[in-house]
Amino acid sequence: MKQNPMREIKIEKVVLSVGGIGDELEKGVKLLEFLTNRKAAKMKSKKRIPNFGVRPGLEIGAVVTLRKNIEEFLKKMLATIDNTLKKKQISENNFSFGIKEYIEIPGIEYQRDIGIRGFDITVVFKRAGRRVKLRKIKKGRIPSRQMISKEEIIKFMEENFGTKFI
Repeated sequence: MKQNPMREIKIEKVVLSVGGIGDELEKGVKLLEFLTNRKAAKMKSKKRIPNFGVRPGLEIGAVVTLRKNIEEFLKKMLATIDNTLKKKQISENNFSFGIKEYIEIPGIEYQRDIGIRGFDITVVFKRAGRRVKLRKIKKGRIPSRQMISKEEIIKFMEENFGTKFI
């Protein structure tokens, strides 16, 4: 029996993010741009957190979003963590994992101007029809069955990437 094409799961995007303040943030931005060959967008703080010295308008992080040719990139990043994820790293529609040092990535050399840094990766999944919820004109609601559960993400990752889950 054929499966409904509207139920098919796809990877929507892969988001790389790094945090830091001042010089540490600049090194993080260089790292993201070095890994992806794309320009990183800096994130500004909206809240004041005196204990961490954070004030509104202060740049505290950077992100790069990849939407094309993400399978190869994701395979390389998963190889860094031995293609193993914990079940608690998965939530509805996405999963995240961190890489402690970028030099662990296969084929990546140490960069003196960046130093040793880590970053986070978030993989976002979608089904056909997600745009209905996100578009600006004639926005609609989509049912909860359109969301992608933990079990579906685990099955997708095991079949397509051979990922093991603990």
